[in-house]
Formats: sequence, C-alpha cells, structure tokens
Amino acid sequence: MNTPELGLPMPVPAEGLPARVRIHEVGARDGLQNEKATVPTAVKAEFIRRLAGTGLTTIEATSFVHPKWVPQLADAEDLYPQISGLPVELPVLVPNERGLDRALALGARRVAVFASATESFAKANLNRTVDESLAMFEPVVSRAKGEGDDVRVRGYLSMCFGDPWEGPVPVPQVVRVCRALLDMGCDELSLGDTIGVATPGQVTALLAALTEAGVPVSALGVHFHDTYGQALANTLAALQQGVSTVDASAGGLGGCPFAKSATGNLATEDLVWMLRGLGIDTGVDLGPLVATSVWMAAHLGRPSPSRTVRALSHQES
Repeated sequence: MNTPELGLPMPVPAEGLPARVRIHEVGARDGLQNEKATVPTAVKAEFIRRLAGTGLTTIEATSFVHPKWVPQLADAEDLYPQISGLPVELPVLVPNERGLDRALALGARRVAVFASATESFAKANLNRTVDESLAMFEPVVSRAKGEGDDVRVRGYLSMCFGDPWEGPVPVPQVVRVCRALLDMGCDELSLGDTIGVATPGQVTALLAALTEAGVPVSALGVHFHDTYGQALANTLAALQQGVSTVDASAGGLGGCPFAKSATGNLATEDLVWMLRGLGIDTGVDLGPLVATSVWMAAHLGRPSPSRTVRALSHQES
C-alpha cells in the first residue's frame, strides 16, 4: 500500500506555487454542523484536541449562532472553555453582535462573519438581502477590531461560483461583496464554492478580478466542496494564483444545511497528500490526522469519504 512511511507521495515541486500553505481546518464546525445525530460536547472537544495534535495551527471550533438555526452547535458556551487553552488558533463564527458578545465573553480572539455573494442564498441563510447582511456585519466587525490588535476577523463569502437558485454567479458581483467585507475591516476572506460547482478556469478568473480590484491575494483563502470532484483541481488553480490559505475538513466532513445540493468539504487528508506531493509544507502529520478522522468516523457510525483516509486506513467504502 502507498504509505507516507515508504516516502510516498514522492515530492516533486512545481514552479510558481507557495512554499507553505496554512490549512484552515473546518471539520469541527462546518463539518459537524451538518450531522443529523447530535455529537456530544465531550466528543467535539476531544476531536479538536486530536486535530491540534496533528500540527494544524488553525481549527475552527464552533459557531455562536442561535441554536434554532444550527442545533448541532448549540453547545458553543460549553465547548469553547474546554479547548480554549490549546496552542492553536480557534476561530468561531458570529452572525451578529449578540453572537460576538457571547464569543468575546469566553475569550475568543478569532471570529468570522458569513456573507453571501447572491441574493437567494442571503435570504435562505440570513433572511436578509446581501446589502442588509453587510449592514448587519459592519458593527460586528468594527466592534471586534476595537477589542484589540490581537483580534482578527475572517469574512466567509458563500456562493462565489454558483448558486442553486440563480445558477452561475457573475464575477463582478463576487468582487463587490469581497471589497465591501475588506473595507469594513475583515482581515481575511474565504471564497466559498458552497455547492461545489466551480472549475479551475472560474477560480483563476475570479482571483484575477479580485487582484485587479485591489484585493491582496495574501488576504484570500479558498473553501471548496467536492460535489463534482473538482475540489483539488480548484485548489491547485488557486495556489497557482498565489493563494496560500486553504480551508479543509478532516475526513471530508460537512456540507451546508442551507443549501441542500452541497456535499462534503475538501478532505484535509486529501489536501495534505497533494501538497506533500508538490513539496509544499503544511506542518501537518498525516498519520495522526488519518487516525483522528478514523476515530471520528467511528463516532459518527460511517466510514470517512476521504480517499486518503480510506487508502491509509483500509476503511471500506
């Protein structure tokens, strides 16, 4: 079997790619929020601890949204104190000022807001128009940044490439919302292919347009879903444009509860395997990461969809 212990995959660097990629791990939040069965708080906490032991430096922990909307993350107040001492960044989602208050009260210093590039998804996800949602986020971002220089704010932007109600999303529409999020003070943007319909040409075109609009590539991350098997190809296209932050989910967990056609996130293990083969440093130890995803898959009662997890653990599909 092809294993890292045998020196596989063989590193063959390619020109024009970043030397290091920071993986923004979303399995504990974006992954588990879509589970039908309730995952106990103790299991979530142990999952995050195990992920922290793999070399990941950014692990999105939970979301301070109203439990009515995302019941799987209703235990945010109980979970966060159990993991807050870990030596990693632990971003949390905050939908509004109330959510920000809850997060700050527990000592969170990495927060994220979540916007939409399309009107249909803004309505489905936030019950607001795009501009109304931006108006809601502005005081959240401003207040968070006012808490100190050590607070950083991420802006998620959903439906950057395609929308289940509206179809293809015009590039200028995405650029406008990205620019608005940066202008209100977001430190980083995550470009989301929420339903997994993007292809590499779209990724290249959007990143080129953002650069032309004055958005620094250093402020961008990418968040791909693998609905049509394009996540790794799209990631490579983003790396070729200079992006060095990639969202991924351990074991390929997750989807989106507000977009029924969304399937799993890009699996962290599959991403690490590709990056290792390209000679790109991630700081992540693949063995413990695979073991962690196998452990969580057992708790969820099904095998991981990650190809790399299956290959390295002999899991049955």
